[in-house]
Amino acid sequence: MSEYQYYEFQAVDRPLTADEMRELRAVSSRAVITSTRFTNHYEWGDLKADPRDWMERYFDAFLYLANWGTHRLMFRLPWRALDPATARLYCRGEAAEARVAGEHVILEFDSEDEESEWWVEEEDESLSALLPLRADIAGGDLRALYLGWLLCVQAGEFDDDEVEPPCPPGLRRLSAPLEAFATFLRVDRDLLDAAAAGSANA
Repeated sequence: MSEYQYYEFQAVDRPLTADEMRELRAVSSRAVITSTRFTNHYEWGDLKADPRDWMERYFDAFLYLANWGTHRLMFRLPWRALDPATARLYCRGEAAEARVAGEHVILEFDSEDEESEWWVEEEDESLSALLPLRADIAGGDLRALYLGWLLCVQAGEFDDDEVEPPCPPGLRRLSAPLEAFATFLRVDRDLLDAAAAGSANA
């Protein structure tokens, strides 16, 4: 199988300026670039820029997938929408990380599975299915952050005595974006079901 990588960025809170679009175009001559979106795929080579840097400077959401099993998702939110301490309570590993960049909190979720057969036929729809989660998080729905914590547990990043963050309500009834999130990041369903059952019995 040949190499394949897909990159998609979206700007939500403000459109890109003409100067910013020119800066992005200087990095890639093939990408589709609009005032709110950058998309490109590579069958050889890769993006000649650091997605983390672009998230700090230009964009509010980012999705990456590669056919060797890497799936990555990032959201950028202002402090007023997500307290950094709350973000770090859940996203405190490598599979799910929260960091502060200026006046924003950036959430990063990573899943690695070389044996995975999960794929998308229409990659252009991938980030659109997940983007509503950013507004949900800003509105106080922390289920995506808790799924990020479960992803770290699944990756074996924590010791047995690791303190579990508060389990938000509604894990038994995931929205369509949360289902897409769990599928994209390959969160173990048995682990999720056990967490939901534990929350219901608390």
